[in-house]
Amino acid sequence: MTEQARRAVASYATYQEAERAVDHLADQGFPVQKVAIIGRDVRLVEQVIGRMGYGEAALHGAATGALPGVLVGWIFGLLNWLNPVVSGLLLALYGLIFGAVVGALLGVLLHAAQGGRRDFASVRSMEPSRYDVVVDEDVADEAVRLVAGLGSGAGANTESVSSRGGRPRSDDPALS
Repeated sequence: MTEQARRAVASYATYQEAERAVDHLADQGFPVQKVAIIGRDVRLVEQVIGRMGYGEAALHGAATGALPGVLVGWIFGLLNWLNPVVSGLLLALYGLIFGAVVGALLGVLLHAAQGGRRDFASVRSMEPSRYDVVVDEDVADEAVRLVAGLGSGAGANTESVSSRGGRPRSDDPALS
């Protein structure tokens, strides 16, 4: 199956703006199954949320070990033919306790093994710097006209995208 050629019709600084443009296209009866929002220039952002000491490592390990412990205990409890509900709940509780204890011990052990190299907690995310609204080439002219009619397209960069003469950028394989 050959992939349909696509063309960028607008570029926005935020996802909400790109979403608003696609919603506008949908409201105008445009075939939105031919539309995609593509994040460009993606960067990894690691937000540090706090210091990681032995207590935090134990707490994180306990939380990580508790869920598998509950699930394993509950499944083993359901295999009891005499009274699966009571034994399932009881073994799930035992699994929770056992999983939390083992997880806490492993969390502290792994934190100690790192020797202070990474004694902070963080959350990683991928963030694009802009969002392109791309459509199939056969309906691109109509999409450009409809997006231009969006009014105050805050952040829209439709002029530079549509002034490329309908051709995707040479450095952009996703649009070709």
